[in-house]
Amino acid sequence: MELPLLYRGVPAAKRRAKARDALHLVGLEGREHHAPNELSGGQQQRVAIARAIVSDPVVLLADEPTGNLDRARSREILELLVRLNEARGLTVIMVTHDPEIAAYARRNVHFLDGLVSADERRPEAAA
Repeated sequence: MELPLLYRGVPAAKRRAKARDALHLVGLEGREHHAPNELSGGQQQRVAIARAIVSDPVVLLADEPTGNLDRARSREILELLVRLNEARGLTVIMVTHDPEIAAYARRNVHFLDGLVSADERRPEAAA
């Protein structure tokens, strides 16, 4: 969790505080000392999102963020991404082949043979 901040030269106490804040944002406060094999697939995915947002990016790239999760955990992750977009203004660029997952987005860009085949904008996401 702290590694991106370590590379930026952020002091240890501030790194820990930011990591704790990121874990809180994804609903995993109190889990900072758990090993990956002690977490569910959904929790591991939330840790990956926390690690991605710990340095306060403006854009989050998510490649099939729910690919290995059941429907309930997938919904959890997608609702988290929607909350991060709304609360922090974080732009989420997500790649998916699943229309149900794509329905969470306000904009869908479809590609066919490497070219844009459709660009759909919706005022409301499915969440």
